[in-house]
Amino acid sequence: MFTPAHTSLGALLLYQSSSSLLLHNGSVFGISSLLSGVMLNPNRDNVPIIAGLLSSVLPIYLFMPSLLPTYPAAPSSWASLLSTVGTGFLLGWGTKSGKGCTSGHMLCGLSRLSPRSLIATTIFFTTALLTANFVSGIPPCPAGIPCYTPVYPSSSELMFMVGATTLTFVTNALIVPRTLDKSELSRSIFSYLAGLQFGTGLFISGMADPMKVLRFFAFLTDPARFDPSLALIILFGIGPSLITYLTVKPGQYVSHKGEKPVKPTLAETWRLPTATVADIDWVFVLGAMVFGVAWGLRGVCPGPAVLRSVLQPKWGLAEMAGYTLGSLI
Repeated sequence: MFTPAHTSLGALLLYQSSSSLLLHNGSVFGISSLLSGVMLNPNRDNVPIIAGLLSSVLPIYLFMPSLLPTYPAAPSSWASLLSTVGTGFLLGWGTKSGKGCTSGHMLCGLSRLSPRSLIATTIFFTTALLTANFVSGIPPCPAGIPCYTPVYPSSSELMFMVGATTLTFVTNALIVPRTLDKSELSRSIFSYLAGLQFGTGLFISGMADPMKVLRFFAFLTDPARFDPSLALIILFGIGPSLITYLTVKPGQYVSHKGEKPVKPTLAETWRLPTATVADIDWVFVLGAMVFGVAWGLRGVCPGPAVLRSVLQPKWGLAEMAGYTLGSLI
């Protein structure tokens, strides 16, 4: 169902967590590379973020379980188990070869006006759209109600979501710059907070719900199954991130400050992607396509996969085994 309030507030959390990681730590919030790093090369850059992402399940589960997605059944046969491993493999290989996913390319890359991320996003979104409509199929909403019918949060849900969003803004804009210094420990602390905020945003926005993601693709073939909610992530997630990037100009010079280079709050240097359109090859294109197939088959990208693995461990064990294998090849 169309959830304008939920998705708008969740998108603001996604914006705050990803943009603040850039402004404070000087790095890009690319979940696929962070997740692969935790599995294959854990360090103080990736472990705190994934730990924070995992931790976001706890406040939702304890205080607002109505925001948890209703997942399809976990694998119950060898065939379904192998299918889950296979999808995880496609997800791992695709994001590794395509150098990113919906967070690194779509949320962070588009907001940094990266032509390379625009190309990757166009490829994997188009592939996911075609896969969802013509291969995996898109489930209807319950009771035959059109999926574009709006639903609004209860008063308790609204209080929780507004509280989480407000706390995130206050923490990132006021508390962190005033209480943390430029040190490795400070960056680790904020990395954890950014992961926690991002995971909460995935739950609230609906990005963690695979059925909601698949229904967003339904506009191509069945308008009654189309849930337009995730379009609001463009408005309230990518849009504000773009404004922040153009205003702060990370890694550039700001003339009204006497040409002094802008630095991250908690780091001495920026760690921005340096690859350009000239670095695109057939592996990159194929990787983006394979990721799109995996996304269109199950409605799950790496960040939501981490959250679902906590709530549905049997599925997570199979999916993450495949993801790790795909990341290794």
